[in-house]
Amino acid sequence: MQENTSPGRRRLGLAALAASAIVALCPAASWAQSGNWPTRPVKLIVPFPAGGSTDAVGRLLAAELSKELGQSVIVENKGGANGNIGSDVVAKAEPDGYTLLLSGVGSNAISYALYQSMPYRNSDFAHISLLATGPNVLVANMDFPATTFADFIKLVRANPGKYTHASSGSGSSGHLAMEMLKQAANIDLVHVPYKGGAAAITDMIGGRVSVMFLNQDSLLPQVKAGKLRALAVASAQRNPAYPDTPTVAESGYPGFAAESWFGLSAPAKTPPAVIQRLNQATVKALASPDIRQKLESVGFVVVGDDPKAFSAFVESEITKWGAAAKASGARMD
Repeated sequence: MQENTSPGRRRLGLAALAASAIVALCPAASWAQSGNWPTRPVKLIVPFPAGGSTDAVGRLLAAELSKELGQSVIVENKGGANGNIGSDVVAKAEPDGYTLLLSGVGSNAISYALYQSMPYRNSDFAHISLLATGPNVLVANMDFPATTFADFIKLVRANPGKYTHASSGSGSSGHLAMEMLKQAANIDLVHVPYKGGAAAITDMIGGRVSVMFLNQDSLLPQVKAGKLRALAVASAQRNPAYPDTPTVAESGYPGFAAESWFGLSAPAKTPPAVIQRLNQATVKALASPDIRQKLESVGFVVVGDDPKAFSAFVESEITKWGAAAKASGARMD
């Protein structure tokens, strides 16, 4: 029996075939439209070794996201090159929502200015949500003559080049935070870079270096124990973990901020529906009392915003830290 193939039916059939071909060629679009994502475990790349702050935040987030998404979110540590190696893995991953990045101030803002040959750019990512921020804290050893931020500025300004400032490494956020302050306050200190924050803290406590900026969570135990003195925090508002420590901004330098941060990002061209689902799940995860308590107890400020706001934030951070890196002359290659 001959099939009735009217022009209208032929057109409908061709349209159906074309749609099927598009879905076959673009499986990510199919998942986004069907709403089935995720159908298998999701990988969260933490671009630093296990055991540090970035790893801890990643594992807290992964546990909560697993509950929200109904699929396991598995943390995979890929450290090296200040976070650039793991970040590059995500930048070049399939944009299907199954490979995510715990993005951060180093690998997603500062590195663009430090490395002449970057394997990825900001345009290689779809930013999902800012997770949390944490200020760099200016601390002094207990024998340092100045015990307040105001006295620190007066002392250092009167003695250019006499005092030292430690950092966890050249080009770190703590190093560049001091570079920002040196420019803003017209002060001069000698930079002493260390290979990591732990060694810098040890020498700070021993009085071998005068002051330093470092992340608030790394310094909190020593400040609480009276081994180091907090002079100022580099955030817009006072930090709950350092309630009696003034901000640099309120101490005569309005707008001064030098904070570390963590975010969730995906490869560029990840379907918008997947990005939206991830954003919703992330915001819900960050509302968990458990994750908030753990982050806030060490001085992190939980955020949880939308992709547009986070993307704009990252752009502003690239500009700010880039200017500081250029002024410092720091280069990593």
